[in-house]
Amino acid sequence: MKKFRKKLVTVLFVALMGVSTIATSASANTYWQNWTDGGGTVNATNGSGGNYSVTWRDTGNFVVGKGWGTGTPNRVINYNAGLWNPQGNAYLTLYGWTRNSLIEYYVVDSWGTYRPTGTYRGSLNSDGGRYDIYTTMRYNQPSIDGTQTFQQYWSVRQSKRPTGSNVSINFGNHVNAWRNAGMHLGSSWSYQVLATEGYQSSGSSNVTVW
Repeated sequence: MKKFRKKLVTVLFVALMGVSTIATSASANTYWQNWTDGGGTVNATNGSGGNYSVTWRDTGNFVVGKGWGTGTPNRVINYNAGLWNPQGNAYLTLYGWTRNSLIEYYVVDSWGTYRPTGTYRGSLNSDGGRYDIYTTMRYNQPSIDGTQTFQQYWSVRQSKRPTGSNVSINFGNHVNAWRNAGMHLGSSWSYQVLATEGYQSSGSSNVTVW
């Protein structure tokens, strides 16, 4: 299923050029991201506080998430995926970007039928699980700053994280592990969300972030 990762990420970059967001506060979990390429059916609901829900069927690519308009390297992201039922290719992931350097990053807690990979750079223990670290490179691809060449940083849990209860992602643990592997994030932070992302799949999720 490697084809999924390459196609998904490429389409997602294009998506981010026109993502529809609502940011009522840079310091609260009310930053809302809702984008679809128009394929299939995606019904997303921006709930109260940090809650969102989405159902999708026979989609192209979509990204729905909630979080913060400005990321930080030491945030502890709390969430509850009360419903996470992907049928096909999908991620439940912490997701964001930095500038100076331009980096796209993922901390993937669960997925559907494809577990993302890349160039292996090590592993770390965090929040009751073990994550593998990968990098991938994108050449002359769309990004939040137009067509660029940039790296992607990934932490992917070795086994899918159980859902339905309150859990945390201590992002600082991943930042430190990436730094120890020579993977340095940029100095300027764009948004940071706990996202549901899918590609050519169906499913449903209901997530609360704080």
